[in-house]
Amino acid sequence: MNIGPYSLVNNLFVAPMAGVTDRPFRQLCRRLGAGYAVSEMITSRRELWASLKTARRADHQGEPGPIAVQIAGTDAAMMAEAAAYNIDRGAQIIDINMGCPAKKVCNKWAGSALMQDEALAVSIASAVVRACAPHGIPVTLKMRTGWCQAHRNAVQLARAFEDAGVQMLAVHGRTREQGYGGSAEYDTIAAVKAAVRVPVVANGDIATPEQALAILQSTQADAIMIGRAAQGRPWIFREVAHFLATGTHLAPPLVAEVRRLLLEHLQDHHALYGEFTGVRSARKHIAWYLKGLPGGAGFRSRMNSIEDSVGQLSAVSGFFDELGSTIDRMPAVVPEQEMQALEAAA
Repeated sequence: MNIGPYSLVNNLFVAPMAGVTDRPFRQLCRRLGAGYAVSEMITSRRELWASLKTARRADHQGEPGPIAVQIAGTDAAMMAEAAAYNIDRGAQIIDINMGCPAKKVCNKWAGSALMQDEALAVSIASAVVRACAPHGIPVTLKMRTGWCQAHRNAVQLARAFEDAGVQMLAVHGRTREQGYGGSAEYDTIAAVKAAVRVPVVANGDIATPEQALAILQSTQADAIMIGRAAQGRPWIFREVAHFLATGTHLAPPLVAEVRRLLLEHLQDHHALYGEFTGVRSARKHIAWYLKGLPGGAGFRSRMNSIEDSVGQLSAVSGFFDELGSTIDRMPAVVPEQEMQALEAAA
């Protein structure tokens, strides 16, 4: 799997997710089998580039290459300028966000809202490609199947983006109207793959090794992109890689390993965000790790009252020490409906 001059170790990608795929999370997923990860989206608004939020999102210290930065905006010239700005700060691949369904993004006609205005979407892609070309920086783009069920235009846009010089396309199998509801569909992704020559990445509802294989086969996509299923379960990438290579399942990770991984993740998270913000923003990651675990719901309530990093680390360590005294390995993946019943019972 190649993106421009960069050869990737495999075709398993971490989906860019605002508020989630910061540097500590990306590095953890890469360590656990992901071949590629894209940053959280960075705004094209120049006046926000000096903000602490943007500085943290643009932090790639110690991160393995290629460094991929996603940019978001609604103006072609501003997006080109944002691409150049991030290239100057170490970006090796620029990704254009036309997939985010969040209201605060779409209300400003950015993200997946751009799919409603095909001329503007293509002009942005063209401008970013022109800005990146002199530096030899490949441009990729993430989009949805369309704005709504009646306006699924991913195929025609994919052809136009390829003509503009975009070198890889990631497609989430939902419209913007769906958000993350309902089920992803993959026929549109297969149609995009059949329509273009550049690599195509399939995204949406990939939570098990079996789903990963089935979607690769049904869409003929070059890669898959995993997002929400990696929250609290970053080892999903090595599980998928093993299954694709052998047709067999890895055993779930040892509780002791997950304890170590989570504590290391929290320490990196605290170092990036600082004591006050780091402790609070880490709570969602801890909650994801705890989902479906015996006693997880009760511990989560207690954990949310801890306001210092030492206390947070100690509490998490104690929870997993206790868990490890009763089970050796993490539970296997639990279907969503069963997981909800377990949490309700807890």
